Amino acid sequence: MSPNGQEQSLNPSMAALSSLPRPLYGRVESLANLALAYRHSHPWAQLSYASQGVLEVQTAAGRFIAPPQRAVWVPAGMPHRVYRSPHTEMRSLYLDGSITTWAPPGCRVLEVSPLLRELIRTFSLLPEAYDEDGADGRLAQVLLDQLAAAREVDLMLPLPHDSRLRPLCRSLQAHPERQTTLGDWSQRLGLSEKTLSRLFQRETGLSFRAWRQRLRLLGALAPLERGERVTDVALACGYDSTSAFIAAFRQQFGCTPGEFFRE
Repeated sequence: MSPNGQEQSLNPSMAALSSLPRPLYGRVESLANLALAYRHSHPWAQLSYASQGVLEVQTAAGRFIAPPQRAVWVPAGMPHRVYRSPHTEMRSLYLDGSITTWAPPGCRVLEVSPLLRELIRTFSLLPEAYDEDGADGRLAQVLLDQLAAAREVDLMLPLPHDSRLRPLCRSLQAHPERQTTLGDWSQRLGLSEKTLSRLFQRETGLSFRAWRQRLRLLGALAPLERGERVTDVALACGYDSTSAFIAAFRQQFGCTPGEFFRE
């Protein structure tokens, strides 16, 4: 948010545009524009792709995490914040509503195939006023077709709206390594363990244990992508052993950490 409490636009150069130069517009984002931790929105849909590093988009609904070969889709007008790991390289596509009628509502994390990756990289280097009737226009259409077909992946941590759960979740996000139990939290919040468990399930769609595990594993992606040792990452996330961490990682993502990033 800006100092006067007003929602801010994406960045000065984008804010100066009353309309997109083309219905599909690509940019290589500079480092200064990557960490938009203030709440903002823009009048076009956006696809944010991190070719290196880990990108996070946070909305009222949750945290959407995009390691390499994944991208975050943000619908037009949706307030959000953007976070990144220090060495993230990001490319963005902005899409007019006239060409996104196929897109479902809400933020999503999408799998980026090798073909889609190369299309994004090439398209983000085109001039603003590319020839829509020539080869560049045909490239744009192939890119749109690939976006529409991209598979959604479950790299999202749902966030609760209930005021009783928000401090709990903030504490867990700040200290994922702590072993505070649901019973401990029920005493702190003055709720029965059964009530708190039911409230957590209703607000997030996950049990307390499943939510905390997903929080830990999603938080592990950035240090793993930076090349930190699996053992160190496991301990920092609150796991007692590397084997327990790898087993949880495989259960969540269907592969080991090494396999995840080799993809």
